[in-house]
Amino acid sequence: MTEGAFVPIEKVANHFCVTVHTIRAWVRQGHIPRNAYVKVGNTYRFSVSRITEALTGGNMKDPTPETVAVEPNLEDENVQEPVQLELNFDADEDV
Repeated sequence: MTEGAFVPIEKVANHFCVTVHTIRAWVRQGHIPRNAYVKVGNTYRFSVSRITEALTGGNMKDPTPETVAVEPNLEDENVQEPVQLELNFDADEDV
């Protein structure tokens, strides 16, 4: 595809091997930034190079921020110990 070309959503979906529905979801969720597409009426045209840049870390918000494991201070009265949840599943009744 041409570097500066804006293409229909179907070509974007084919390029990334996903469905059109997924591309629409990425737009709604902000994974595809506003500068990566133009909207005229109900028609969207996308810049594949800008989307690629965003999805590989250029302008995209980090969808999975790193988590840091911190040991809780159990002596602190406001900290509760983790609770193990149990599921009561009966395959005959719950199916």
